[in-house]
Amino acid sequence: MIYVEAPDELKHGVEGKSVFLAGGITDCLNWQQRMRLLLEDSDLILLNPRRANFPIADPNAALEQIRWEHRHLRMADAILFWFPCETLCPIVLYELGAWSMTDKPIFVGVHPDYKRRQDVEIQTRLTRPEIRISYSLENLAAEVAT
Repeated sequence: MIYVEAPDELKHGVEGKSVFLAGGITDCLNWQQRMRLLLEDSDLILLNPRRANFPIADPNAALEQIRWEHRHLRMADAILFWFPCETLCPIVLYELGAWSMTDKPIFVGVHPDYKRRQDVEIQTRLTRPEIRISYSLENLAAEVAT
């Protein structure tokens, strides 16, 4: 596995399928590191927008972060979405809606206690009925690894 964490860039010419880790960052557990461990034996390139140290005092930090995510979402071969129970993840809902209207491969996982679980299930079923929703990080990792 190759691991790329914001603000680092995915280098052009790197071989392998890349997967963007879209999901909660603020006010939730660091599920991205758990996913990294679950996929460490894969041949994937993981693109993680969650920075180890976000420069909250820098007024340009949000713009730089959003640009990084925008760029890497488009470069990724697939997008993994995880909706944790601790937060509603409004930006992730937006991204799921946007990317579900494309033919890019997506993987969707929802914590069983996520407050908008039913909305994610119904909307995903309507736009991308072929997608099987996972309800644990372990099952989501298994979906991505196959």
